[in-house]
Amino acid sequence: MNAWRRLLLAVVCGVAVASIYAAQPVLEPMGRELGVPSERTGWLVATGQLGYLAGLVLLVPLGDVADRRRLIAAHLALTAVGLVLTASAPGAWVAFAGLAAAGVCAVVVQTAVAYAASVSPPAERGRTIGVVTSGVVVGILGARIVTGTLAEVWGWRSVYAVLAVLSLGLAALVLVGLPSDQRPRSAGYRQAVSALGGLFGERLFLTRGLIAFFLFASFGTLWSGLSLPLAETPWQLSESQIGLFGVAGLAGALGAARAGRWADAGRAGPVTGFALALLIAAWAAIGQLPWSLWLLAAGIVVLDFAVQAVHVSNQHLLTTAHPDRTSGVIGGYMVFYSLGSALGAATTTAVFTAHGWAGSSLLGAGFAACALAVAASGRLRARFFGHRFRFRLGAELLPQVVPDHRDHRGHRDGEQAPGDARQAAAEGDRQ
Repeated sequence: MNAWRRLLLAVVCGVAVASIYAAQPVLEPMGRELGVPSERTGWLVATGQLGYLAGLVLLVPLGDVADRRRLIAAHLALTAVGLVLTASAPGAWVAFAGLAAAGVCAVVVQTAVAYAASVSPPAERGRTIGVVTSGVVVGILGARIVTGTLAEVWGWRSVYAVLAVLSLGLAALVLVGLPSDQRPRSAGYRQAVSALGGLFGERLFLTRGLIAFFLFASFGTLWSGLSLPLAETPWQLSESQIGLFGVAGLAGALGAARAGRWADAGRAGPVTGFALALLIAAWAAIGQLPWSLWLLAAGIVVLDFAVQAVHVSNQHLLTTAHPDRTSGVIGGYMVFYSLGSALGAATTTAVFTAHGWAGSSLLGAGFAACALAVAASGRLRARFFGHRFRFRLGAELLPQVVPDHRDHRGHRDGEQAPGDARQAAAEGDRQ
């Protein structure tokens, strides 16, 4: 895949996730105009996340049975419909419906990542995923910068109108600029959905999924709650000024651009542990928001670096373990992402209302500590059993060493066992 196509897919991802997160820096004026109480404004973001969750289950499996290029274009067009509905909403329930619809179709991100992974050589897969998924973080954080400026000049509705136009334009570019997705198709949609459910019984998938759940709960705690204390005393910042903190987040996320190369080199496990430790440390600086905006900015840089590094490592390991169904495995993984993000968005505003920014900071740090605990326990399990079994952490390959001519899976001595890619992914996770 050439650089131009990587860039196009990264922009697709950025615009799609911006449609979910655009509400973050304008929660106060948006909630006020729509009649949403301040303690419930977090649901303006969480609704999109829950719609996203439904799309992961219902739409992402289509990527394993249909042409992903056409799916990307169709999802972008439908996202535009939800955005138009939100921009023209006369009341809260119409806006919630539009945000949910845009969230459902924003799973175009997973289809785009799966497309990029499937057409990339194995040696370049991590790098490609790193570039394309950088669009996700750029979209989440860049939306804050653009949203704040647009909302201050033309109001929050203009944000969704602009995103709708961008979505339609990108749909046309995808159809013109990307080749058709030529690959063997799976048996059908029902089988693809069933296979998605089967992933939840695999150890690598569950470990990396739980890490993502707590990772993005911590991420959502920051970005869905940040505008509230910044708009109050002592800072009293405007929407555009609050949006500028997205620049700090972009710096951190782009600083983690090499995470894909580290994963290609088999360092996904150590990178995950180090990045999660940084994430916890970042909250110590973020918690100083009432006294120092410089410490807040530094904490944001570190937090977004850590989140992007772990996110890329997770997806690299899972797509390496399941090269034959990348759409399904990424979609299943992002269920954890969606649930975690929704949890962070819904709880941070309630905690801030009750306990202030100190409470929100402790909440975010607690989520990060849970992610680190999951990662550490996964590595300990792998080391404990590693000298007795060869783990298949992606599909639990546990070949048993017994003095028999046939192992417990029915393979004779010297017979090639399936799942070599999954075993390679597991070995990378243990390093």
